[in-house]
Amino acid sequence: MAGGSLTQGSVSKKRAAEYKGRVTAYVVISCIVAAVGGSLFGYDIGISGGVTSMDDFLLEFFPSVYRKRARAHESSYCKFDDQKLALFTSSLYLAGLVASLLASPVTRKYGRRISIIGGGVCFLIGSVLNASAVNLAMLLLGRIMLGVGIGFGNQAIPLYLSEMAPTHMRGGLNMMFQVATTIGIFTANMVNFGTQKLHPWGWRLSLGLAAVPAILMTVGGIFLPDTPNSLIERGLREKGRKLLERIRGTRDVDAEFQDIIDASELANSIEHPFRNMLERRNRPELVMSIIMPTFQILTGINSILFYAPVLFQTMGFGRNAALYSSALTGGVLASSTFISIATVDRLGRRALLISGGIIMVTCQVLVAVLLGLKFGENQEPPQIYSIVVVVLICLFVLAFGWSWGPLGWTVPSEIFPLEIRSAGQSITVAVNLLFTFILAQALLSLLCSLKYGLFLFFAGWITIMTIVVFLFLPETKGVPIEEMAFLWRKHWFWRRVVPPQFPEA
Repeated sequence: MAGGSLTQGSVSKKRAAEYKGRVTAYVVISCIVAAVGGSLFGYDIGISGGVTSMDDFLLEFFPSVYRKRARAHESSYCKFDDQKLALFTSSLYLAGLVASLLASPVTRKYGRRISIIGGGVCFLIGSVLNASAVNLAMLLLGRIMLGVGIGFGNQAIPLYLSEMAPTHMRGGLNMMFQVATTIGIFTANMVNFGTQKLHPWGWRLSLGLAAVPAILMTVGGIFLPDTPNSLIERGLREKGRKLLERIRGTRDVDAEFQDIIDASELANSIEHPFRNMLERRNRPELVMSIIMPTFQILTGINSILFYAPVLFQTMGFGRNAALYSSALTGGVLASSTFISIATVDRLGRRALLISGGIIMVTCQVLVAVLLGLKFGENQEPPQIYSIVVVVLICLFVLAFGWSWGPLGWTVPSEIFPLEIRSAGQSITVAVNLLFTFILAQALLSLLCSLKYGLFLFFAGWITIMTIVVFLFLPETKGVPIEEMAFLWRKHWFWRRVVPPQFPEA
């Protein structure tokens, strides 16, 4: 068995060429079951925007918004500008932020599987509370429980997928989480399209159906194995090795097993992983764990996914047309993720992120120009321009779906050494949920203030993040998850930051 002393924050030597195994059915099934948790996240993203555009829901909980929308003199961009309505969407993400930090020690000490099950149970409780809500307080309590479920699920599932997948297929299998997320969004849009006609309880069915993926995630989690990395980190070496042999389809797993042991020994020597994240040797991972989820939200995708029906109504589409258009964008997002799965382990992460960024900037700018020139206040836009806007938004969603959508989760989940992996993933999820909360709470007010300039605001951020990826993100394609530390030493910028404790080979 390969040996060698540990260097600080890394396995002792590169052993990637010695890794054996293949993609087994056991791995694929485990990853599919785990990734169902992504459908919880996606379903909620898609469901909230559709529900907040339903008259029955607004009359029940937000009558002032219902009355404002009916006023002829009210600006189209401002008819949904209400902080309580925004809180209905954003409260989930604030709760998720706190829960993701609490989930880190649970995931580390008790395993990824426990966090997945816990997330599913919390989401199930939240969906029941939302469907049966009789006042705003009960509605918000349900949203908070949904947020706790998302915090635990989003913290554990990307780690689970990265650790179960073999190196050469890690990108594609990790994206099962994003596939489930996009399917959840599309499903929610189609549910909203159907339930809007069920008066006065259609919104209850939309919110209550979140229980379906919650049950699948909970029951599936009960039958999932934990990852070899987690088992070995918790001292269950023999059990971890047997599982590693099973998921790789071979008994020749000495090299990968030794890498995991080296990493777990270092991980167990770290008493305060969050404090350890601040050390200079972990600076690249810390920076990426912050900027990747931040930029993912600042693409502006949530302005479309959260409030798609609201946004389309604001641009002059009728209510049925608005829901139909949002369902179309949800379908485009779901299908685009498969482009990323097919290409991420061949073309690499950087190529997809940069190409997606260029297309997204172009679409945002063109949408802003069309809205500024052809969509006036309180008037129905010409049909041809409405169609062009929908096409541009679909292209934007398509580019996001093969780039920043899945890779905003994939890249952070695969770059952390084991000793800070759970803490690092918690930071990624917390930052994502923090900016999601801020944007969800502020978006309707920004739309009212900036009008079509909102799209230019997001285009500016996409330009910045595309440049940052080009300059500062090394390619992680084909690099074993336990050997990522070697990658930073070769990078033109990060080699000046990371201390030279890591040997070259």
